[in-house]
Amino acid sequence: MASTPLRVAVIIGSTRAGRVCDAVAHWFAQRARRREELAVEVLDLAGYAFPARYPAQATPAMCRFADAIGAADAFVVVTPEYNRSFPAPLKQAIDFAYDEWQAKPVGFVSYGSGSAGLYAVEQLRTVFCALHAVTMRDWVGLDLLGGDFDDRVPRDTDDRLRAVGAMLDQLTWWGRTLRQGRRDQPYVS
Repeated sequence: MASTPLRVAVIIGSTRAGRVCDAVAHWFAQRARRREELAVEVLDLAGYAFPARYPAQATPAMCRFADAIGAADAFVVVTPEYNRSFPAPLKQAIDFAYDEWQAKPVGFVSYGSGSAGLYAVEQLRTVFCALHAVTMRDWVGLDLLGGDFDDRVPRDTDDRLRAVGAMLDQLTWWGRTLRQGRRDQPYVS
């Protein structure tokens, strides 16, 4: 139903000490919460005690994360770009869920030095495509060296707020459409 808020999980994709990712994710979540049609939850990967190796049986942290992914209608992955890619803990977390990602939309907020995180986003698109998720064309990119931040927090510029709005418009349309599709007919991969 269109009147039921779309459950959006904003995923903090970095676990490094001294990271900027949490500030970027909370900045984005505040803007997304201004939309009445969205119910936004922030999932911080640093808050999950994931195992170093993929175990034979899922751990409680893995199950808790997969349950949170399963409960969401749509996702926004907030990621830094490290060495033209995204962080290993993010890939690990993505792999801890599978069916939970299917037939759901994924948007991106990225940051990096010079590229604004574009390389990380392009690699994540490939990963999510393999998981049968739909990635949004528009994304929000931030340049760590280009004056996009004030004291580790993204600056609200007209262009940036337009980018947030465009991505959220797409995410909302796809989120509602795919949620209805999953209700009408279970997704088969």
